[in-house]
Amino acid sequence: MTQETDNFIEDNKNFNFSKIKNLKCGENPHQKAALYSYDKELDWEILQGSDLTYNNIIDSTTALEVISEFFDVAALAVINHGRIDAVALGVDIINAWDKILDSDPTCYYRSTISTTREVTLEFAKKISSLPLKVILSPYYSKDALLELKKNKNLKVVKINTPYEKIIKFNNEEIKLTPFGALIQQKDIEDLNVETFKVVTNKKPQQKEAEDMIFAFKVAKHAQSCAIVVAKDLRTLGVISGEANRSRAVELAITKVCDSLKDTVIASDGFFSTPDAVQIAAQNRICAIIQPMGSIHDKEIVDMCNKYNISMISTGIRHIKH
Repeated sequence: MTQETDNFIEDNKNFNFSKIKNLKCGENPHQKAALYSYDKELDWEILQGSDLTYNNIIDSTTALEVISEFFDVAALAVINHGRIDAVALGVDIINAWDKILDSDPTCYYRSTISTTREVTLEFAKKISSLPLKVILSPYYSKDALLELKKNKNLKVVKINTPYEKIIKFNNEEIKLTPFGALIQQKDIEDLNVETFKVVTNKKPQQKEAEDMIFAFKVAKHAQSCAIVVAKDLRTLGVISGEANRSRAVELAITKVCDSLKDTVIASDGFFSTPDAVQIAAQNRICAIIQPMGSIHDKEIVDMCNKYNISMISTGIRHIKH
């Protein structure tokens, strides 16, 4: 056990929460809820609209955690019901938004969106009439804010905390269960060059490798079993919460509107059987990224070699319940 782990797993842990305000309700109207402050909080402000609801905060948290993975580029994420609907990187956020709509033209309905770049008037005009719930961004131009005010139901949130700090913002996760309070370190582990390796005969091209890394970072924030289909630094299909990984691959593929040629697949956990590879091969998937660690790893790699699919092993899984 490392010193860092020793310090984390203490005999006694005390958490001090001070109520900020009551919320209208919890996840459902019959549930009471409140927002509390604690030792470390995000610096944010509402520029337009009513207070964030319980569900708004849940969706906004997911939106920020996903988008902060790409803090140094123009990125945009769409979240609904705590799930990742779509993520894209672009030369700017308009390009990223166009990529998302090209993949799924209706994903924005009643959704929360987050960006890493300034919301300009041009972008505001694209979204001001859409049925969005919340938008989160580090910057808004004055003209953009005036345009967004046309949508009376849209909550406009400015994030003042630098996005590069949000990735590792909270170190602890707490779940209260009938068995006791579960406390764990937050999953902030990133890709490691020592465990990141190509395990197949076919090596991915640079563009494919970039798509694989992008997709794996998105899968990290989706509920397990998570499968992300991606191409050109945009998600084409995201499936989360499935009990069977091969089934998740099938479902993620069925969500893709475009051609599957030259697309990649990312999995948050290891493939337990070669079935998922066979499904990918039948749909012309060119590359797969996954943690590996199954007793069937050799069969899975052999299957990839048989169908000329490149595979990267990350050596790290991102299971999330």
